[in-house]
Amino acid sequence: MTSYRAHEIWEAFKGELTSPPTDDMREALATAIRIVADRLCTDVGEIECPVEVVRKIATELEAL
Repeated sequence: MTSYRAHEIWEAFKGELTSPPTDDMREALATAIRIVADRLCTDVGEIECPVEVVRKIATELEAL
């Protein structure tokens, strides 16, 4: 069963694609989200403001 938030994220991702989505793309997106979740903690284990961290990562990705 897919949650609303997973569906919303996948649909937003697909909306930005210039080619048809694949299962590999969905797996890559899930992996990227896990990495983002891991980055919410600092090197000393403190949790940073998740909203700001995710926004910063998104901005950095757009700049690649």
